[in-house]
Amino acid sequence: MTKFARWLIFYGTFLIFVGVVGYLSNPEKAKTALLSGGLFGGLSILWGVLIVKGFAWSRKAALITTGFLTLVFTWRATVGWLAVLGGNSEKLFTAFLISLMLVASVAMLGFFCRSGLVSKT
Repeated sequence: MTKFARWLIFYGTFLIFVGVVGYLSNPEKAKTALLSGGLFGGLSILWGVLIVKGFAWSRKAALITTGFLTLVFTWRATVGWLAVLGGNSEKLFTAFLISLMLVASVAMLGFFCRSGLVSKT
């Protein structure tokens, strides 16, 4: 298994874990955390497995998925932290979790660049 595929699978597992944590923190309002963490975490794991199996197109799919998630997490983290700064302390845990997912996504994009996989996609 390539180092990049391992990191992509770890990233997907992390997204699933954070989605579950988000859901468990507020099951009545955080169903989307479970759904999005599971869906995009599962996709990231799938891309990692397909990279291992030699499907070159899965690199591009992984890059697009990770780029999309970076944009979404940037938006959602900004909204969350603005709510916290506006006095809504209930959003603190959510803003923190989304920020963790943003950091992981940015790290994965950095790994794409350092691995030279961006030029191969």
